[in-house]
Amino acid sequence: MRRHRGREAKVVALSQTDDADIADVWDAYTSPGRNPRWFLPVTGVFEVGGRYQLEGNAGGEILDCEPPQQLTITWEYAGDVSWVELRLSELADGRTRLDLEHVAHVDDERWEQFGPGAVGVGWDLALLGLDTTHMSGAAPVDPQQAMGWQTSDEGRRFMARSSEQWGQASIRAGTTEGAAVGAAARTTAAYTGSDPAAEPTG
Repeated sequence: MRRHRGREAKVVALSQTDDADIADVWDAYTSPGRNPRWFLPVTGVFEVGGRYQLEGNAGGEILDCEPPQQLTITWEYAGDVSWVELRLSELADGRTRLDLEHVAHVDDERWEQFGPGAVGVGWDLALLGLDTTHMSGAAPVDPQQAMGWQTSDEGRRFMARSSEQWGQASIRAGTTEGAAVGAAARTTAAYTGSDPAAEPTG
């Protein structure tokens, strides 16, 4: 939790290391030509002050951009506005570390219902597409196949495990175990359509 723009905000933070140099990883994240190959088609004016739109998903404003290290955008979806900051750093072995923060003004009721997994699972799914397909040189993500995978047993296990891990992260951040486990179960149900009373497994 932190104060953001004068209000208390929740912060979901995650990191990932990619087996590519920083210029290549930056291009994969920010190039409208490469973005659809692992995530979603994107249109817009790609400069500070410009607006972007992910097909069928969020849009927003580009607030800050310092290639190839840092990008800050608003994340506007379903009437809500939050903020995403992406930072890249080059490691000694030539790989690249990603640190991503998603900052949102979330009311206590919604946070207690789903916890950090509400957005955390979505980012885990997106970064899985980048890491296991695009950066590995595999074929581009086919949106219909991706949706099919998410409804498969393997996809459902991945989302349940991701939700469970976000629940554990919430406990480490100070949430009581019962509240975190309950929120993780509801998040799993929201992503997989499973019984919200069941604890996530995987």
